[in-house]
Amino acid sequence: MSRKHASSTRRYASNGGFPLAGIFHPKSRATSLLSIVLVIVGAFFFVGYFLKGSGVSGGDKEALSKIEGDYACTSEVQRAIPILKKAYGDNMRKVLHVGPDSCSVVSALVKEEETEAWGVEPYDIEDADANCKSLVRKGIVRVADIKFPLPYRAKSFSLVIVSDALDYLSPKYLNKTLPDLARISADGLVIFTGYPGQLKAKVPELSKFGRPAKKRSSSWWIRFFVQTSLEENEAAVRKFEQAAGKSSYKPRCQVFHLNSYH
Repeated sequence: MSRKHASSTRRYASNGGFPLAGIFHPKSRATSLLSIVLVIVGAFFFVGYFLKGSGVSGGDKEALSKIEGDYACTSEVQRAIPILKKAYGDNMRKVLHVGPDSCSVVSALVKEEETEAWGVEPYDIEDADANCKSLVRKGIVRVADIKFPLPYRAKSFSLVIVSDALDYLSPKYLNKTLPDLARISADGLVIFTGYPGQLKAKVPELSKFGRPAKKRSSSWWIRFFVQTSLEENEAAVRKFEQAAGKSSYKPRCQVFHLNSYH
């Protein structure tokens, strides 16, 4: 009886009645492991090919990571400096940047010939690097709440550039802040602002910004400019577009060129 039972068990296994039996066979186990290794290696090759095929080089990856970060349009200002220089010419001689990470923009601007630059950082800079803290100590960059008038005389700067700052203000404060920025500029006001649908501030950053970013459409901004008696700087728009076309530059943010108050 024992011999017959064992024989029937072998037949059951050999006929495939016990579906897991093959797994415990040494050869089957080795084959399974080899298959898993091949799948993993294939996945790595696929990811590498995808990244290579997408045309994302090392420098582009770094730029992309910045663009997807919290200060997308501030990074865009730095990319646009050569284009702004061609569009505004001598009006870039004395520039004020307003927005987060202003130290980086100021450091980039002062590398341009015959350009002086200052900055206003509207948010806390406790985590700023040594270079930024040095600029603050020297008074080149100041921390200030832009919901209130800035301590500058009218037309103190030839050009005022704003990025990633107005998106966090409600219309109540925009009605005060934007005219004040136009007041302290002599030759123009440039606004870099996000497109609707772009990434908003991360949850940990909300305590710094006070409220989520509100990415508004170009039509909304144009209506708002009309309400606050701010006119488009048509000459600057034309020169900026011409310079951008020659350099194959495509802004990743909305860019508005406005006249200063006269």
